Amino acid sequence: MNSSDLGHSTVEEADIEEIGKGSTSACLFRAEGDSEKRRQSLRWCSGQESARVGGLSVAGGGVGVEKAGVAGVRAEARAPAIEVLVEGNSHVRTVILNRPLKFNALNYQMVLQLSEEFQKLENDPAVKLVIVKANGKVFCAGGDVIEYYRCSLTGEWALATQIYQKQLTLDYLVATYTMPLLSKFLLEVFLINGAVMGGGAGLSMNARYRVVTENTVFAMPEAAIGYYPDVGASYFLSKLPGFLGEYLGLTGARLNGAEMVACGLATHFVRSKNLILLEKSLYEVDVVEPNTIQGIISKYTQPLLLKEDSVLHRLDVINHFFSKQTVEEILSSLVRIQHEHENATLKQEWISKSIRSMKAASPINLKIFLMSVRKGRFEPLEECLIRDSRISAHSLRRTVSNDSLEGVRGTLLEKNYKPKWEPSKLELVSNDMVVTYLTKIPEIEGWKELQLPPRDMHEKALRAKL
Repeated sequence: MNSSDLGHSTVEEADIEEIGKGSTSACLFRAEGDSEKRRQSLRWCSGQESARVGGLSVAGGGVGVEKAGVAGVRAEARAPAIEVLVEGNSHVRTVILNRPLKFNALNYQMVLQLSEEFQKLENDPAVKLVIVKANGKVFCAGGDVIEYYRCSLTGEWALATQIYQKQLTLDYLVATYTMPLLSKFLLEVFLINGAVMGGGAGLSMNARYRVVTENTVFAMPEAAIGYYPDVGASYFLSKLPGFLGEYLGLTGARLNGAEMVACGLATHFVRSKNLILLEKSLYEVDVVEPNTIQGIISKYTQPLLLKEDSVLHRLDVINHFFSKQTVEEILSSLVRIQHEHENATLKQEWISKSIRSMKAASPINLKIFLMSVRKGRFEPLEECLIRDSRISAHSLRRTVSNDSLEGVRGTLLEKNYKPKWEPSKLELVSNDMVVTYLTKIPEIEGWKELQLPPRDMHEKALRAKL
């Protein structure tokens, strides 16, 4: 549930200042049984006081929009841009994220559109291949956190949870998209040219083919804004070599495209200048089946060249630190080794960055992530997503901590980068606090357990090329 300011072609030093900045979303309210006060609060939650979307219901569980009365949109301002585009021929379709000014951050309306399009293409017997790409310099910087912030601030946390469950269901739909359907193979190819973070990673990391470029940057920096790496991160990060997933989630560290392929987060590295040629070749294919698609992509694949200071050259050291049982042990061991090597060379800079990131992050969310990723190592994707739904509900409900709101306030709105975390220190976060995030919330409060549609999860194992 994060997005980031990555509006330039090289994003090595970009920060997360613009996560969700100025987001807009569909105006959501139930068509029946709502007071005008409630309708106003929901319009404010979505950030569109001047527009209405008639008859939209966000009852959780499945994918799509439920019609509940008068349908259609009455816009009192200018018509919004189309944020999801679809083009192609009878057997190949390209789905395009089209919100470049907001770094393609996924708002509720985009999630609904993507869900509808993916289902439509899946049920079309003629369509054999789906390509997913994005307009702009960023593939997808995450979810629209301001959307959730507004709902939580007005007490509409249950509504925010239902919106979030739609995103989780979309991620599950993509993850199960490569199974044989209607006596055919339906394959997906994600062309990830630019930053991919948070919700963007949840959307793409379980796809069959994940093509990255020299412009690609991966990160899960949620703990910096009072949250934790979610959207199935406990599944795909836990499948990485050793304890690399723990390192990425606890520190928010970035990987470039070559590193993503090397560790298994991506499947192919292609130069950005060749993406148009690759897409053209995919459109010209006569027989769409895994070996054919693999062969076409491989023609454009470049050898992996890891930089000398790549963290992947030090996986044994990463494993030593991040295999420890608690966040406190991980952090204290990093601090200890830093003190022992005060005159260390640039190769040890990653340790200093890790310490700074972890000390600045939300303590309770660091512990939530470590607990979640350790569970995810032994669980199917479905269970990881259901856990994310529960944790997010407690975060938005502020059952234990206010950090999800405080992080947005401090880093995105006031931008003083000094959020006041509560609890303020790791040692003040008890195990009981963390376990609370795994519990169900009484349905009487408007919350419902995530119900994923019955589908077969064909494991697409992450294969590291190290």
